[in-house]
Amino acid sequence: MKLLTIKEIKGKITLKSGLHIGAGDMEMKIGGTDNPVIKHPHTLEPFIPGSSLKGKVRSLLEMKSGLMEKSGGKPLSPSDLKKCNDEEKKDGEKILRLFGSSGAADDEDLAKLGPTRVSFADAFLNEDWKKKATENQWSLIEVKSENSIHRIKGTAESPRFIERVPSGVEFDFCVTLKIMENDEELEDFLIDGLSLLQMDTLGGSGSRGYGKIEFELYDDEIREKFGQKTSR
Repeated sequence: MKLLTIKEIKGKITLKSGLHIGAGDMEMKIGGTDNPVIKHPHTLEPFIPGSSLKGKVRSLLEMKSGLMEKSGGKPLSPSDLKKCNDEEKKDGEKILRLFGSSGAADDEDLAKLGPTRVSFADAFLNEDWKKKATENQWSLIEVKSENSIHRIKGTAESPRFIERVPSGVEFDFCVTLKIMENDEELEDFLIDGLSLLQMDTLGGSGSRGYGKIEFELYDDEIREKFGQKTSR
């Protein structure tokens, strides 16, 4: 198995609605929010973890390929391919070559699939947008209040306060793709996953309108392929 080239897919992510990717901070501070967003520990600026992008793209491709049932809702593994028909197996192998498999896979499967091809970098604030935000004193964080409504009384209950990164914020985006021998279809498969993400949502509470994003891809050829997929 020979490495032919390494390709970068670069661009920008613009939030079309508020985004919440949780920080996992279990310490509740006085006057704080119930669910803070993840922020860089030094700058305290919000960012989009590469793991969140990678995980959502992978899950959408598994969903489109009809493989979630085969894996029982867990990330697809080589052993799940034994339950697949030929078409599902073909897509499953693409997913495993792109995103990798767990350490539970045996050496024979790992040798056949090879190394993980795709790497998603953390997406930090776009410098031009950040400069504009500083000049205009735009906030990088908003706090959205939510509650549930009692179905009979019609009264609000269980108030909570959720941090979000507001609509309009821009982040730099970069994905690195290793192209090995016989990997000709993987770039198109990855672009398909990115298009599914733009049509779906990122982060938490997507069913309540959170996490709509838009990609702006810089490479002309990739942008054209992406546009064809999002217009279907």
